[in-house]
Amino acid sequence: MIFRSPTGLALDRNRFDDRQWRPALRAAGAATGRDYGMHALRHFYASVLLDAEESIKALNDYLGHHDPGFTLRTYTHLMPSSATRTRAAVDAVFGDERAADDGPETAQETS
Repeated sequence: MIFRSPTGLALDRNRFDDRQWRPALRAAGAATGRDYGMHALRHFYASVLLDAEESIKALNDYLGHHDPGFTLRTYTHLMPSSATRTRAAVDAVFGDERAADDGPETAQETS
């Protein structure tokens, strides 16, 4: 838990948005719409973990969702492309030490 009340309890995100977060954004001259609220920070957190290749199951647990399928449907658009990882895995099996940034289009090149 990052934010707590003065009594140590978990903060209600809506109350925090209204009483602390949005006034701080206004004072800083920043936008205050829904895209900039505490829920946006939750999505940012999820995107950082997915970019670091955290599993959907772990992310599901961290976010407190009821099932991993919901988490996957919600955040699948944030998952990094697997193309580079796929090429790197195949290259590793065949002992190719080159960088994994070459794709199928390189097979069409002529020397």
